[in-house]
Amino acid sequence: MTDLPRRQQNRLLREARILEAALQVFSQTGYSGAVMDDIAARAGLSKPTLYQYFPSKEALFTAILTQGRDQMLAVFEAPSGGMVAELHGFAWHYAETVMRPEFLSLARLIIGEAQRFPDIGRAYQASGPDRVLAGMVAYLTRQRAAGRLAFEEADLAAEDLWGLVLSAPRNRALHIPDAVPTRAELARSITNGLRVFLRAYSTDPATDLASLSRLTAPLPQPSPAAL
Repeated sequence: MTDLPRRQQNRLLREARILEAALQVFSQTGYSGAVMDDIAARAGLSKPTLYQYFPSKEALFTAILTQGRDQMLAVFEAPSGGMVAELHGFAWHYAETVMRPEFLSLARLIIGEAQRFPDIGRAYQASGPDRVLAGMVAYLTRQRAAGRLAFEEADLAAEDLWGLVLSAPRNRALHIPDAVPTRAELARSITNGLRVFLRAYSTDPATDLASLSRLTAPLPQPSPAAL
């Protein structure tokens, strides 16, 4: 960002502040209860200024989900370190996004509103989970073409990956707000899920599992003499 003109830097920083303020409001009131006046006040802006960035509540809601989606899929857009490292990086980006208290609260409220306001549920699904799944499918399809993975239906393989790394702890946290897992518990779930996925779909599971073990091995502790 430092290479950008100052005016553009300021715009990006203000946009980030708006998105964070909107996430806080949406997570507290749901989509139907959120009003642009509250979001503008939370962001420290006037409502006309807010509308210069986002012309509607719908656009703002979509932008929040798009930002989270892009953070999750970033590791697939700039591949580095090989497939196992990329899957591991994705799993952590996914966990660190959807397990944020604000995103958990938002998901609970959207589920609660979906019966009365089905368009809200559809918008949430289309802008968030469906787009993430599409990015996963595209990535896994490229890995299959490169001979690293073997499966018949990419969408089912992507759903397996998604479910294996985080489904149980996220579902528990959604239903029991004070049951948010620790980082160590997330690491246990992610590592186990990736092991199962690689055993099922890797064309060279022994090598890939060894790579995963190296990635997830605890760092060596310094000896007392080195302290």
